[in-house]
Amino acid sequence: MVSRLISSSGHRRPPGDRSTVRTVPTASGPDVPTARSILRGGARNKSIQMADNSFSDGVPPDSGEAAKNAGGPGQSAAPETQLEGSPAEKLTDQVMQNPQVLAALQERLDSVSHTPSSYIETLPRAVKRRINALKQLQVRCAHIEAKFYEEVHDLERKYAALYQPLFDKRREFITGDVEPTDAESEWHSENEEDDKLAGDMKNKVVIAEKPAAEEPNPRGIPEFWFTIFRNVDMLSELVQEYDEPILKHLQDIKVKFSDPGQPMSFVLEFHFEPNDYFTNPVLTKTYKMKSEPDKADPFSFEGPEIVDCDGCTIDWKKGRNVTVKTIKKKQKHKGRGTVRTITKQVPNESFFNFFNPLKASGDGESLDEDSEFTLASDFEIGHFFRERIVPRAVLYFTGEAIEDDDNFEEGEEGEEEELEGDEEGEDEDDAEVTPKKEPSQPAECKQQ
Repeated sequence: MVSRLISSSGHRRPPGDRSTVRTVPTASGPDVPTARSILRGGARNKSIQMADNSFSDGVPPDSGEAAKNAGGPGQSAAPETQLEGSPAEKLTDQVMQNPQVLAALQERLDSVSHTPSSYIETLPRAVKRRINALKQLQVRCAHIEAKFYEEVHDLERKYAALYQPLFDKRREFITGDVEPTDAESEWHSENEEDDKLAGDMKNKVVIAEKPAAEEPNPRGIPEFWFTIFRNVDMLSELVQEYDEPILKHLQDIKVKFSDPGQPMSFVLEFHFEPNDYFTNPVLTKTYKMKSEPDKADPFSFEGPEIVDCDGCTIDWKKGRNVTVKTIKKKQKHKGRGTVRTITKQVPNESFFNFFNPLKASGDGESLDEDSEFTLASDFEIGHFFRERIVPRAVLYFTGEAIEDDDNFEEGEEGEEEELEGDEEGEDEDDAEVTPKKEPSQPAECKQQ
């Protein structure tokens, strides 16, 4: 299941745009624009109407005179007695004999036919009615798709319960509470043959040296989750130097899904061992989700999206709150002119601001651009923890998952560059690479 921030980007004709040639009903069929019908429509208004002066380029100032002389030197123009109808119709027929006018008309009509919205505008009312019926069906499809994703969420909850015993054992190995057996710790590396060869070579070389010092055997896997934070760019960018000693106490990260029948959501739980910074054993972040088409824009629905999030209160020990900093400020008395120094606390950049997020606007007021970007980034990080970090933690610890992600991205770029080279005929060397009952969890709160 993919959480997305949905936005509509449909191509729509600007209001008041009259740059396209208008259609005129003809006796032979529906409202299809033709060069002759356009000119005749203008002639009935006693002038030749050309939308937005679209035929001004390449048309002689006196098209009627040009039509009279279309036959060239020595040839007389068709006598007026051969023209039937009003003078306006005569003028239309004369202009239609001018190849420059016809070429300009054809070019204009070609541009109209290549614009989907303009093409739809030319369709008969009966066809437009059927198109509206198709849109009604599409909305119904979107609602069925929403039900599909709700069932996917139920499946995720079901299988999360199957994964959890494995994740619990993972935590025991990381913390050192349990030591894996020989069978559990056996793993065939891709470089196993190289390692074996190197070992054989060492055995053949006899070197007199001091007895090797006993190899250290720390408890569990030290700094497991902190190492993941350092390895993943998206997370390392949030971590400040003063956050690092705290993150070294992180023992586990869990994902909990909302209970059946409750609004769709998930909770990230960050489990810490006792430390000198705060008293909470668990810090939580709840992401609320929505899986239903937007009434105002149902065609933009592409699956569940995170719509809001809530953090928790961190009970910082005295003088240990890294999310604020104390500054000194001098104040001067207006009357006496004396100066005093005061101290105040101001926000400080820290990963732990992650647990005191911005709130999505629920009162109809829109957020400013910076706030929208911050909230969108928060949603992306929460989704990344849920979909990638927690399920594949060991691979982000070793860096293998990061290498896989990088290789996939480079492969896409390489294909794109190759295609561009084929189209433009350039050499390769010239290519520029450039989330009403939430799951059981600690009480929610705000920074203190």
